[in-house]
Amino acid sequence: MELNIALSAVIGYLLGSLNTSIIVGKLYKIDVRNHGSGNAGATNTLRVLGKGPALLVVLGDFLKGAIACLIGRYLVGETFPQVYAGEYIGGLFAVLGHNWPVYFGFKGGKGVMTSFAVVLMFSPLAALISLLCFIVIVALTRYVSLGSMIGAVLFPIAAFLLKEPALMVATGAFLGLLIVVRHRSNIKRLIAGEEKKLSFSKKERD
Repeated sequence: MELNIALSAVIGYLLGSLNTSIIVGKLYKIDVRNHGSGNAGATNTLRVLGKGPALLVVLGDFLKGAIACLIGRYLVGETFPQVYAGEYIGGLFAVLGHNWPVYFGFKGGKGVMTSFAVVLMFSPLAALISLLCFIVIVALTRYVSLGSMIGAVLFPIAAFLLKEPALMVATGAFLGLLIVVRHRSNIKRLIAGEEKKLSFSKKERD
């Protein structure tokens, strides 16, 4: 079992390291890390390249998180009743790979979409509660970063209240903390009133 758990971590990390925004950017001969906010994620891809490429990034980041979880669950199975340690480890390492991709100099994104895919695999109801919170916050403020952080923090709380396994809750809490830490610069800009708001209009993005 220990070997399969380790294998789940390695596969998850390598999958996560396939940073979709960097790959899509290369198709346009642009490294999104050198433009906009500098973040290798869907929101910055939207700002730099537009809606189509951003949609590809969302899809890619989501799929790699979900696939990492499925592989981990398949390799390790049910470690305790209703506990799938391989799934949790695979998903966690997919997010770590996204944030620090081995293929791209360990400079990646903030892991929001990949984390959402992972927690959706963990606990669909808790993840959808977090998504609803994210949508409400972004609709009211147009700050994607704020919605992402609040939604991330809400997931382990919702999972705990839904009586999900403690290991799942702990993994979700770590992912939430990781998202908040990766948004340090956004927090500073939010406090200073300098954070950019979400816009689907090219004129406003520019």
